[in-house]
Amino acid sequence: MATIREIAEKAGVSSGTVSFILNGKGDKMRISEATQKRVLEVARELGYLPSISARRLRNNDDNKIPVITILWTLDARASLISRFLQGIQTKSLYKDGLFELLIQPYENDKLNEVESLHTGTRFNGAIIANASSEDLEYLERVDLKVPIVLYQRYSEKFNTVNVDSFLTGIEVAQFLARKGHEQVGIVVPDISSQAVDLRQQGFLKGVEECGMVNTHIQKGDFTEEGGYKVIQSLVKGSDELPAALFFLSDPMAMGALAACHDNGIRVPDDLEIIGHDNDEQTAYTVPALTTVHLPVEEMAVACINQLMNLINHKIQTPEALQYKTKLVRRTSC
Repeated sequence: MATIREIAEKAGVSSGTVSFILNGKGDKMRISEATQKRVLEVARELGYLPSISARRLRNNDDNKIPVITILWTLDARASLISRFLQGIQTKSLYKDGLFELLIQPYENDKLNEVESLHTGTRFNGAIIANASSEDLEYLERVDLKVPIVLYQRYSEKFNTVNVDSFLTGIEVAQFLARKGHEQVGIVVPDISSQAVDLRQQGFLKGVEECGMVNTHIQKGDFTEEGGYKVIQSLVKGSDELPAALFFLSDPMAMGALAACHDNGIRVPDDLEIIGHDNDEQTAYTVPALTTVHLPVEEMAVACINQLMNLINHKIQTPEALQYKTKLVRRTSC
C-alpha cells in the first residue's frame, strides 16, 4: 500500500501538499489545479487507499478495509433499500469482511451538500441511488475525490447499473394491447427521476404504436396515499375510467387497490392495475398486484462489484451494466 511520502516523491511535491490534496483541502490551500491533478493521478497509480476504516477501527495501516457508502434518498423510495441490502448480503466479499458498509441518507437536489464526496475522508467509494436531474447535473460538472457508481441512472462520466426503463414501458403497453384494451392510463409519482421519466415515455410510445388511447396521465405522491388519492380523483371526475392503469410505483398501486375497494370498483373486472418494482408485499394485496419486477438484488451485487473494481483500480473507463425487467402476473390484471 502506497504511503503519502511515496506519492510526494513521485509527484515531486512535499508530503504536506499531498496530505492537503488527499484530504480535499487543495483549493483551500490554494494549490494549483495541475498539481492537484498530478498528485491524484500518482495516488491512483500507486494504489493509495485512505485509512478511513483503519482509523475508525484502530487497525494497523496494513489491515485497511475499504468503506463503501450507499447514498439513498430520504423519501418513499427508501422502501427499496431493504432489497438492495439483501442483494449485498449474499455477496461473498461482504461476508468475508473485504469491505465495510455505510448507509447515508440524502435529500434530492442536495447531493452537493454531501461534503465527504469532496474530501474522501469518510468512505472510499459511493453507490448513489435515486439522483435527481439537478443531482446528476452537479455530478457531471464536479471532480469528486472518491469512485462513484450510479444506480438506476445514466452517465458517460461514471459507472452505472441500470434497467432499460424505456423498454419496460413499451412492454407493459404491449401486454395491455394483447389483452384487447383500447383505453388505458398511467400514474406517475411526482418525483425527479430519470428512470420514471423513461418508463412513462416508453409506455406512451407503446400505447401509440399499438393503436390504443391513453385517456389519463395522473400524478401523485410516491406513497400509498398518493395512489389512493388518484383513484378518488378519477371517481369524482366526469370521465369514464380506463380499462387499465399502469402505476410507476408499487406503493401507489397498493393505495389504488384500497381506494378501488372503498369506491366499489372491482379489480380486475372494472379496472386492471399494474405496479412497478415487485415489492415483497405486492404478492399479498387483495387482489394480488400484477407488477414489473425490478431486479434490485442483482443490481446491488453489480454495483458492489463495479465499485470494488474502481477502488482497486481494475476499471479505467466507465462501464454501463443493464439488466432486464419482467412482468409478474397476478390477479389485479
